Amino acid sequence: MGIAVGQAAPGFTLQNQEKKEVKLSDFSGKKNVVLVWYPLDWSPTCTNEHACFVNEMKAFETLDAEVLGISVDSVWSHKAYAEKMGIKYSLLADFHPRGAASEKYGVYLADKGITGRAIAIVNKAGKVAWFKNYDIPVVPDLKEVAAALGKVKAATA
Repeated sequence: MGIAVGQAAPGFTLQNQEKKEVKLSDFSGKKNVVLVWYPLDWSPTCTNEHACFVNEMKAFETLDAEVLGISVDSVWSHKAYAEKMGIKYSLLADFHPRGAASEKYGVYLADKGITGRAIAIVNKAGKVAWFKNYDIPVVPDLKEVAAALGKVKAATA
């Protein structure tokens, strides 16, 4: 079961592709955060999704948001993937214990050992302001995400 809009976003600390710890609480009061769960580095749909985010990063920066990708892949896989894809935002390794942070949001698929595909917007107050699950083979509509983020930004301005 997914997390509900309006709930406090569960905290987490995960390593990114540079082996730096990233805490959700680091952004509290500073930036809205777009959490992007995706099943696996290197898979075709995930690669298309990240290519869209890379191409749309200026729009998300304009909306004063921090984008964080999350999957069960290792830091090393994230590093190689980010370099290959030109990804500048953090890819977080929910690797050990596998899927523990994602499970708090109802996104970890234990039977498959991967995260599902979902996007959450956490506002500056640390609450889930928008959440959507996607079918695994579907690339999310980033215009829809940006529009939702624009509303969240306007509400906290």
